[in-house]
Formats: sequence, C-alpha cells, structure tokens
Amino acid sequence: MIAMSRTLPAAMRRLLLTALALFVAVTALPAAAGQQNPDAARLTALLEPLRTYSADFTQQVVDGGGGNLQNASGHMWLSRPGRFNWQVDDPWRQTVVSDGQQVYLYDPDLEQVSIRPLDQRVTHTPALLLSGRADELTDNYRVSRRQQGTTEIFSLSPKAKDSLFEALELIFHSEQLAGINLTDSTGQRTEISFDNIEINPSISADRFSFDIPAGVDVIREGAG
Repeated sequence: MIAMSRTLPAAMRRLLLTALALFVAVTALPAAAGQQNPDAARLTALLEPLRTYSADFTQQVVDGGGGNLQNASGHMWLSRPGRFNWQVDDPWRQTVVSDGQQVYLYDPDLEQVSIRPLDQRVTHTPALLLSGRADELTDNYRVSRRQQGTTEIFSLSPKAKDSLFEALELIFHSEQLAGINLTDSTGQRTEISFDNIEINPSISADRFSFDIPAGVDVIREGAG
C-alpha cells in the first residue's frame, strides 16, 4: 500500500488498522440519549441510521510536514457493529477484514496474513463511541462541528492521554458520510475519502469472514 515499497512498515500498518477500527467504532454509534452537547447530538443523529455501508475509497497518508507517504484506493464494506472488508486495489492488492473480533491483513504478494484483535484502546476505552450517549461522548471527547454549505465536519479530540490518535474528523456531504481524517501524535495524517456510496445495502455475512489461503505465512499479533 506504500508507493515506495511493497513491504508495509509496522507503524503504518498500525495506523491503517487504527483508522479502520476507529471508523468502525464511530459508525457503530446509536442514537443520542441526551442533548448536553448539540454537536455530539447532531453527530449521533447522522450516524444512527447507518447500518451497512459500501463505497469506493481513496486514501492518502502525509507526514507532519505535508510530505506524501502513501496513496491507495479500492472498495470497502461496513456492517455495524465492528465488521468491515477493506479491499485495496491500487497500487497493489491487499485485503483487511474484520469479523468484529479479529482483524486479518492479507498481502498476496508477500503471501502473508497478519491477525490481530481490534485494539482495545479503540474499541473498549472509547466505549462511548459504541454506547451512543451524547453525555458520555462529551465526557470523553471534545466534539465540535463546523459547516461549509451542505458539508458538515465533526472534530473529535480525546481527553484521555493514552489514545491512539490526537484528532479525528468525520466529514458529511448532504448528511452522508463522505470522509474520515485521522491525525496521530507525530502529526502524521491519514485522509480517506469515499465515493459511489451506498447506504444500508444488503451485504452478505460472508463478506466479513476471511479464510486463510493455504501455504501463506500467518503472523498473530497482540495475542494475550
């Protein structure tokens, strides 16, 4: 997925998986139960109807100085809570699948599958992202909203010091989720845009299971 090399460095792979897991966690948000923060309430109201999601994507990773580190494109499918299939087609093929408990990263060129649990700092510590209560959202994250025409941008910054990200943006065009931006502690930024979007399509459960191909190397990360 990196234009400079077919080997995906561990740090960038973690960043990709973190971005995907955050995307799943945030889009699992149910309806808001409280109205203490109108920006958080608006965000949950936009996300609540989303059950499944399918879209083409383009992804760019830039460093803190704005230098381009990575470009990729492909298609993704999401089924909340916690399941996704991320098919990278360019610059070469790669597959990232979550069945809701484990994430499989398959690189056919390297004949390698990495398996790891969804990071607990993403799926457990920000449990408010799964609970959907607006008051819990504002207890754990600073949520702000700005609007540019029909585009709404929600910025989330974690209050906890051990978060995997410094800032997260969710971008909606005409109330439709169209992008996600993630910035880590080094200033590295992942920008993902979606196109040809389908909201709540019928997606087979098989899309979110992964059969390990025969003969590939299997690496299990984060066990125990």
